[in-house]
Amino acid sequence: MSRQRRILIVRPDRIGDVVLSTPLPREIKKTFPDSFVAVLVRKYTQDIYLNNPNVDKILLIDDYDDGSLKSFFRKVREIRGYGFTHSLTLLPTERLNYLMFFSGIPYRVGVSHKFYQFITFTHYVSRRKYIPLRHEADYCMDLARKIGVQTNNLDTEIFLTTDEKKKIALVRSEMLGNKKYLIGVHASSGNSAPNWEADEYKKFIQELSAAGDFAVVVTDNKIPPQLEGLPNVSYPNVGKSLRESFVNFAALDLLVSSSTGPMHIAAALKVKTLSMFCPLTACSPKLWGPKGNESKIILPAVNYCQTVCPGDPKKCAFAGEGGIDTNRILEELKLFLY
Repeated sequence: MSRQRRILIVRPDRIGDVVLSTPLPREIKKTFPDSFVAVLVRKYTQDIYLNNPNVDKILLIDDYDDGSLKSFFRKVREIRGYGFTHSLTLLPTERLNYLMFFSGIPYRVGVSHKFYQFITFTHYVSRRKYIPLRHEADYCMDLARKIGVQTNNLDTEIFLTTDEKKKIALVRSEMLGNKKYLIGVHASSGNSAPNWEADEYKKFIQELSAAGDFAVVVTDNKIPPQLEGLPNVSYPNVGKSLRESFVNFAALDLLVSSSTGPMHIAAALKVKTLSMFCPLTACSPKLWGPKGNESKIILPAVNYCQTVCPGDPKKCAFAGEGGIDTNRILEELKLFLY
């Protein structure tokens, strides 16, 4: 009888990155039904994997990440206790590489072929400078393919509990009122991608609210000052945990945002998304678009990046000729829903 595969998926990154790793446990379990699958994530993203039937254990990286040798070897002892046979480090660092090595995991896979991987006999997959450009979830799946998984199913997923599912209808009714559609607007992006200024979001929310059919929900946990206290607008995620916010996202008909973690949350909950994206490779929807839902991607005009954009995606607000403004998103939203 062959030894049970005990696989650790390492993804101590931001919300969107962790959501894009959720296809891996499902596809691993399909290939190796009797395997034990664990994830190593940060405490603030563990809610993404709670209640996931394909994940047998959630381990947290936070108590190791203070840089000390004491915490490093304490985490080594914890990981060793699970007897992992494989580790898949989706975005490796030197410290994570050595953590997997000293944890005694026989078959370790990382990304690219760094010297520290070479001297620890770590297997690797290459992204070849993102040529050809594929989706981040597809690049992540390459590590699972390295251990025998064969799949192209990259749909992300978050599993709600029975009680959470029961709450959705109540939450939706309260926020929807007598309107036809419940529209979420997420104004922040963690400075990870081009995004509207808060004043443009305010203009959009006001015009959307005045359109008649739409109840508007601002889904940010921390509300930009310009968006506070707008009439006929709900703010259900303020002060809520990530897990509590899932019910509010699941109640929506559609989420409007830039490329951000909550867009991936909505996709994993099968909520429609309308998302503003930059065409540059590092921010491209081909790399970072939502997976698993019905979605619509909005890009600026073809020559916008060469003629108007400031050149730094983090400084771009889609402003100016050929950019993305309130009128265009309103038009696209109505075409998407009607």
